[in-house]
Amino acid sequence: MLFKTKALAAATLLATAVAAPAWAAAPQAYGHLHDKDVAGSYQIDPDHTSVQFTIGHAGVALCSGVFKKVSGTYTLDPKHPAADKADITIAVDSLDTFLPMRDEDLKKGKQFFDATEYPEIHFKSTRYVAKGDGRGLMYGDMTLHGVTRPVMFHVRMIGAGKVGYLPKPWGGFLTGFVATTTIDRMDFGVNGYAAGLSHKVAVRVEVEGVRQGG
Repeated sequence: MLFKTKALAAATLLATAVAAPAWAAAPQAYGHLHDKDVAGSYQIDPDHTSVQFTIGHAGVALCSGVFKKVSGTYTLDPKHPAADKADITIAVDSLDTFLPMRDEDLKKGKQFFDATEYPEIHFKSTRYVAKGDGRGLMYGDMTLHGVTRPVMFHVRMIGAGKVGYLPKPWGGFLTGFVATTTIDRMDFGVNGYAAGLSHKVAVRVEVEGVRQGG
């Protein structure tokens, strides 16, 4: 009986672990820095910034990729958040979907990113609407595949504060954000495999920036 009880408990624990794996929980920033004095201009740290995307594949699953080279700047003004701005550039050639053959098709294909003709994706904000608690809506124009369309990102601050143990160019006063949106690739002329790949694409931007001037 004791053996059965232990076996049942072990099975229950295993089922719980499978149903809710540890990595499913949202990670927390180590240290939880939340300095309020965040005003200033920031340079994006390309080594701790990425743009991820997820698209539906063949009507049965999801497929994800990442752009590894992201650069740009943003400004923060807690007293006048409507003045917050962001200007971000993504190198199309830094695309990685973890399958080289697919990467080449996506980067070179005229119906996909066509990196030779359009080597960069660019976002420039037009206004920011603060929603409180480090959250807000960032409106702007995205240029992709030579087409510019308005896009709105949901923005959430992860943390902010002085990080003195990191050497330059990584250390200093840092802020970090996550920004998410969903775009319709057809709006930008990225219409390859229209029947096999979803038209909607989920985008997640993870940004870390270093305040200029300390």
